[in-house]
Amino acid sequence: MSRAPRTDWSIQEIARLTGTTSRTLRHYGDIGLLPPTRVASNGYRRYDQPALVRLQRILLLRNLGLGLTAIARVLDEEPDAVGALTRHRDDLVHEKNRIDRQIASIDTTIRKMRRGEGLMAEEMLDGFAPEQHETEVSERWGAAAYSSGADWWNAKSADEKRAFQSAQAGIAADFVSAAAAGRPVESAEVQAIAERHVAWLSQVPGTPGYPNGPETDYLVGLGELYVADPRFATAYEAGGHDAARFVRDALAFYAENAARR
Repeated sequence: MSRAPRTDWSIQEIARLTGTTSRTLRHYGDIGLLPPTRVASNGYRRYDQPALVRLQRILLLRNLGLGLTAIARVLDEEPDAVGALTRHRDDLVHEKNRIDRQIASIDTTIRKMRRGEGLMAEEMLDGFAPEQHETEVSERWGAAAYSSGADWWNAKSADEKRAFQSAQAGIAADFVSAAAAGRPVESAEVQAIAERHVAWLSQVPGTPGYPNGPETDYLVGLGELYVADPRFATAYEAGGHDAARFVRDALAFYAENAARR
């Protein structure tokens, strides 16, 4: 005889299953983002299946780089969990397909370079078109954010696009060098790099907070995204020294101090 499905779980079980901490889950409950279903006689918080569905959505939105305030707003505005999760799944499948194409494109470039063969732009750049981020950006920050950012980018000349990308590459390289040198994220040197990163972001219409600079919640969420999203994490970690987390912490420190100014 099959066992009946469980109806609730302890906070310790949920923390273990999600790789988070009981402290984080308690914080989610304290701010009203994930209230416990009930509190047992021993004082432990417990969560039922609807609470787990809500937590799954919270974790998905965190992986998209949203801050807790923004996540609460999304959950309140979109109570249909099945519909929201269906869209999340579609986006993940789309992203998986895009990453698969990028991997195949990189493999082709490596193979042809090793053989001394000619390279074709269509093969090298398959999966890298900015337009393929439309669903993702719209989900995170709204359709207007994607539209204004895409219009701004498409209006740039080839030289301007290269300069913009080169500036970002220089910032990333300086972050990696600072991490390798063991510089504290709160040091003036690292915070100057963070300030350059913020200035770079501030150029883009559609960035939350534009034209006055990225919002604190957005900046912190972006730092989390650099760690959680393999596209960013892999790029930073190629330099070693846990650079993605270094950048996240540097941006979080910058955002915290910017909020006090």
